[in-house]
Amino acid sequence: MHPDSARELKALLLERLRSMPSARDHGPGEGPHVAVGLAPAGGGRARVAVRLEREADRAVLPDLGASAGSELDVRVIGRVHALSSPTPGELQGRVRPLRPGLSVAHPDVTAGTLGGLVRVPGGLAVLSNNHVLAASDAARVGDPVLQPGPADGGSAADRVATLAAFQRFSAEGNLVDAAVATLDDGVEADPGAVPGGPLTGPLPRPDGIEPDEEVEKVGRTTGHTRGRITAVEVDGVAVQYDRAIFSFDDQVEIEGLAGGFSAGGDSGSVIWRSRDRAPFALLFAGSDTGGSQGTGVTFANPLATVLDLLAAEWVAELRG
Repeated sequence: MHPDSARELKALLLERLRSMPSARDHGPGEGPHVAVGLAPAGGGRARVAVRLEREADRAVLPDLGASAGSELDVRVIGRVHALSSPTPGELQGRVRPLRPGLSVAHPDVTAGTLGGLVRVPGGLAVLSNNHVLAASDAARVGDPVLQPGPADGGSAADRVATLAAFQRFSAEGNLVDAAVATLDDGVEADPGAVPGGPLTGPLPRPDGIEPDEEVEKVGRTTGHTRGRITAVEVDGVAVQYDRAIFSFDDQVEIEGLAGGFSAGGDSGSVIWRSRDRAPFALLFAGSDTGGSQGTGVTFANPLATVLDLLAAEWVAELRG
């Protein structure tokens, strides 16, 4: 169907799901978990992507009629987890100057990924997830950030940045899992040191992210991987963190082209489009099962939303 018609059907399905007794009887973070977005159908058309945690969750899907039901792309993807920690050995070691893909973390976190460099009011900063740089809201602005992260041997001597801002989680719903930390004095960085060269393509707005695009990322655990966008505008993505489950709306779903696209420790990676090297999303969560290959799916925040909320500007490369 036309993408606008798919958006209308998505809205109807979400309204029905949220009004059902099974949804009202559970508190925030409790099951069943059903995420709904848009999936490619070829020829510029779209279907409604429905993602279930368990096969049994099919029972909560409302009857929309035969014609509408045929426009649903329903898949079981398993539990979605925030991807902190356990290999590309070099990405997990101590590396200077800093560059995208390296191990990084708050001292109280295992390890995640340095996604890229951004400019904030306080200067040049590293971009990653809240659960990587800000310990899932447990940190304070001014806390240190280490490279590599503690899981990879990082200690106080490996401090490279200072936590400057993060978007707090809300039980009412979330758009991003993101944080920035300004570089400490004397710490050098090379934001353009990405496989294939700097990410200088035009930054798309969330509604400009198209399904079926081939994409890439470089992350602390799985290194440089390639994938494909399998759904966009996905609402109701329930993500398991250490202490709670938080729901996210307007997310991007990605599958790997050859095996999994990401694994634990890749959280914070910036994802770019292969065709024009445009950075468009911040990786933060994934599942180990489900997807068309059974190797799980990855979820990411639209990068434009991340930058807007953190008052940050993408830095593709530093010119001397």
